[in-house]
Amino acid sequence: MGDNSAMDKAKGKAKEMTGKVTGNDRMKTEGQADQARGKAKEGVDSLRDKAEGVRDSLRRDDDR
Repeated sequence: MGDNSAMDKAKGKAKEMTGKVTGNDRMKTEGQADQARGKAKEGVDSLRDKAEGVRDSLRRDDDR
Protein backbone atom coordinates (compact mmCIF):
# COMPACT_ATOMS: atom_id res chain seq x y z
CA MET A 1 0.00 0.00 0.00
CA GLY A 2 2.91 2.33 0.52
CA ASP A 3 3.32 2.52 -3.23
CA ASN A 4 -0.23 3.81 -3.62
CA SER A 5 0.35 6.60 -1.14
CA ALA A 6 3.57 7.63 -2.87
CA MET A 7 1.79 7.53 -6.21
CA ASP A 8 -1.03 9.75 -4.91
CA LYS A 9 1.46 12.24 -3.52
CA ALA A 10 3.48 12.36 -6.76
CA LYS A 11 0.36 12.65 -8.91
CA GLY A 12 -0.95 15.37 -6.64
CA LYS A 13 2.27 17.34 -6.79
CA ALA A 14 2.26 17.16 -10.58
CA LYS A 15 -1.36 18.34 -10.73
CA GLU A 16 -0.71 21.14 -8.28
CA MET A 17 2.31 22.41 -10.23
CA THR A 18 0.43 22.16 -13.54
CA GLY A 19 -2.46 24.08 -12.02
CA LYS A 20 -0.13 26.78 -10.76
CA VAL A 21 1.62 27.16 -14.11
CA THR A 22 -1.60 27.25 -16.14
CA GLY A 23 -3.56 29.31 -13.63
CA ASN A 24 -6.10 26.50 -13.22
CA ASP A 25 -7.19 26.78 -9.58
CA ARG A 26 -9.35 23.66 -9.77
CA MET A 27 -6.43 21.48 -10.91
CA LYS A 28 -4.20 23.02 -8.25
CA THR A 29 -6.78 22.19 -5.57
CA GLU A 30 -7.23 18.64 -6.91
CA GLY A 31 -3.47 18.19 -6.67
CA GLN A 32 -3.45 19.34 -3.07
CA ALA A 33 -6.29 16.93 -2.30
CA ASP A 34 -4.40 14.05 -3.94
CA GLN A 35 -1.35 14.84 -1.85
CA ALA A 36 -3.44 14.91 1.32
CA ARG A 37 -4.97 11.54 0.36
CA GLY A 38 -1.48 10.09 -0.05
CA LYS A 39 -0.38 11.38 3.35
CA ALA A 40 -3.51 9.97 4.96
CA LYS A 41 -2.84 6.55 3.42
CA GLU A 42 0.70 6.66 4.82
CA GLY A 43 -0.71 7.44 8.26
CA VAL A 44 -3.16 4.55 8.11
CA ASP A 45 -0.41 2.17 6.99
CA SER A 46 1.83 3.36 9.82
CA LEU A 47 -0.89 2.88 12.42
CA ARG A 48 -1.69 -0.58 11.04
CA ASP A 49 1.97 -1.58 11.32
CA LYS A 50 2.19 -0.29 14.88
CA ALA A 51 -1.01 -2.09 15.88
CA GLU A 52 0.30 -5.34 14.43
CA GLY A 53 3.54 -4.86 16.37
CA VAL A 54 1.67 -4.30 19.61
CA ARG A 55 -0.53 -7.31 18.94
CA ASP A 56 2.49 -9.48 18.25
CA SER A 57 4.30 -8.27 21.36
CA LEU A 58 1.26 -9.10 23.54
CA ARG A 59 0.95 -12.63 22.24
CA ARG A 60 2.36 -15.35 24.39
CA ASP A 61 5.18 -17.41 22.95
CA ASP A 62 3.07 -20.57 22.78
CA ASP A 63 0.34 -18.72 20.80
CA ARG A 64 2.62 -18.04 17.85
